[in-house]
Amino acid sequence: MYSRIISVGSYQPDNIVTNEELERKVDTSDEWIRSRTGIESRAIAKPDQATSDLAILAADAAIKKSGITKDEIDLIIVGTCTPDVATPNVGVIIQESLGLNSCPAFSVEAACSGFIYALNIANKFILSGESKCALVVGAETLSRITDWNDRNTCVLFADGAGAAILKPSEDTGIIYSEISADGSYSDLLYVPYGTSRKPINEKENDYFLQMKGNEVFKVAVKKLESIAINTMKENDLTSDDIDWFIPHQANIRIIQAVAKRLDMPMEKVIVTLSKHGNTSAASIPLALDEAITDGRISKGDRILLQSFGAGFTWGTVLLTL
Repeated sequence: MYSRIISVGSYQPDNIVTNEELERKVDTSDEWIRSRTGIESRAIAKPDQATSDLAILAADAAIKKSGITKDEIDLIIVGTCTPDVATPNVGVIIQESLGLNSCPAFSVEAACSGFIYALNIANKFILSGESKCALVVGAETLSRITDWNDRNTCVLFADGAGAAILKPSEDTGIIYSEISADGSYSDLLYVPYGTSRKPINEKENDYFLQMKGNEVFKVAVKKLESIAINTMKENDLTSDDIDWFIPHQANIRIIQAVAKRLDMPMEKVIVTLSKHGNTSAASIPLALDEAITDGRISKGDRILLQSFGAGFTWGTVLLTL
């Protein structure tokens, strides 16, 4: 028995911010942003849109594509680091808004690895028999914790949501999943201001993401290479056996560096970064939904999903669609 993704849905706000618009706000250029990050534009939530609003629309799309009824969903897990409020969690907000039955509903805070962490947990629920139909969501409004006066970070982050429906299946689904973390790197990417911890001498930018870009790049490439190699080794596979590679959409240079080290041709790498930006936990389901919708990914394809986020956290899922 496997847990299998039977449908995927996604949503991005219709408020699109281009590189040219950022040129007018901070000291940067379209050419610099494209060459350094691979991003051309990004979707930004409107002031009245919270993370749950994006998640609800993505979840509803996945449910409609799946052919299931809402009554079948018995587990809701959301990966996000930008919840609407401290409590209630985004999972129960989705549950109430979509009129879903009483069931476990919770959020996982693992930054950009949130969707992979949530997928890993849902897989275990299904394999144990505790769940027969799981809704897994990755959703973020990173624009709310981005300093739009900081040219090093405002060009990167964006908003969006992606969702997947998982059910038990005798057909091959999730083949392998691995998640991990190392808190010794936590000072490389973080937000100083929180719910219970606040800086003693508050500064204006304490509310926003702080990032040491070069150091993050080095660790990200190393960890992503390592877990991908381990995943293939554990399953007696090579890069030739992978039909599609969907990495976290953070930076085109990271994606290219990892693909090169894995001997993975870029033709097999799903890259949606140019128009999505870095949507953290939403990036993988957004990319997966786009590639399925446009016909690149088909049923039966073997896919390697991979994420890396603040903490540092990382994870991978090998599956057959």
